[in-house]
This record gives sequence, C-alpha cells and structure tokens, in this order.
Amino acid sequence: MPPDLPFDAAYWQQRYVSGQTGWDAGAITPPLREYFAQLGKPDARRILIPGAGNAYEAEYLHAAGWPNVWVADLAPAPLEALARRVPDFPAEHLLRTDFFALQPTPAFDLLVEQTFFCALDPALRPAYARQAAGLLRPGGTLMGLLFDTEFEKAGPPFGGSRPEYEAYFAPYFDVQHFETATNSLKPRQGKELFICLKRKPLIDGDE
Repeated sequence: MPPDLPFDAAYWQQRYVSGQTGWDAGAITPPLREYFAQLGKPDARRILIPGAGNAYEAEYLHAAGWPNVWVADLAPAPLEALARRVPDFPAEHLLRTDFFALQPTPAFDLLVEQTFFCALDPALRPAYARQAAGLLRPGGTLMGLLFDTEFEKAGPPFGGSRPEYEAYFAPYFDVQHFETATNSLKPRQGKELFICLKRKPLIDGDE
C-alpha cells in the first residue's frame, strides 16, 4: 500500500464543487472513443475506469451496451454527477474508493486511463503501474492517454515523458502501442501518448 495521497478526497471534492476542473473535456475524447469502437460487440468483459472523474467514458460504454463497466473515484461529486446523467447506470458499479485499495475480485479485463495518472503525486507512479497490473487478469489491457509534456504550473496535473513512463510499466506489461496520439483534442495535440499495454502472463505477486 502506498503512502496516503497528498491530494485526498476533500481536495478533489473541492475542485469539483468549485468548478476547478480544467482537465474535464466535457465528453469522451476521440482516442478513447475510437479505441472503444474497435472492441466489437458488448460482452461480459469487466472494465474499470479509475480516477474516473465525470466518467464520460463509462457513460459512452454503458450507452453502447457494455454491462460490466466500473468507475472509481475518491470524491463523491463526480460519481453523483454520473448517477444523475445516467440514472440506469448500476449503483453498485460506482466505487467511491482509493484506487490503491481496489481488489481484483474478480480481475478486470480492461483498465482505462484518462487523466488519472497525471493527477497522482509522481512518487506514486511505480505503485500505479503495479496496482494496475494487479487488478488485471493475465493478458488484460491497460489503455488510455498519458501527457507527454511538462506543465509550467505546479500540479496536478503532473507531466512526464515516454521513457519515464516505460520504465514504470516494463516490469508488468508488454507494449502494443506507446506512441504520440494522432487524434487528440486540439489543445492536447502533440502532448499525449496513446498507450495500449498487455499485462504479462506472470508478475511478482501472482499466486
């Protein structure tokens, strides 16, 4: 278990309540939408969106018919917002909890990364990679977007680079895609990496 997060539930709740949510695109972003369109027909795959915020990705997948979409966030405000927007989203799939406290019972097939990694204290990035792998079944997928830039103001969000990120994920994942996103939103063009990583068949901690 990593140390207590410096940006706790109260911090993030205040950001949502005060409207300080500059990371919020207001809709699912094109790279994720296009990836989801390639998943095929909805099935029983378990999908987790950690640090989901307003969870437009979950709303999109739910509307498309995916039954096992789960979202997790520390703050209640974004989970409540999703419940209002999508009244038939399963309440038991709204997890108000710390990502690092989640358990793979059962394991997930797909973990979606969208502006959660960049919100964490960078000291927690190795723990993020380890926890993401631990939540996925062997061969499961971690996909999403990471910022490939540094920010002028102190975070969150926190930036970084591809070599840094690759070092965190290498012990647990095999790379399918780790490239500059070609269809980012205009303000983020050239500043995002699209990643698609496969959880290795065996990692430390597997029984």
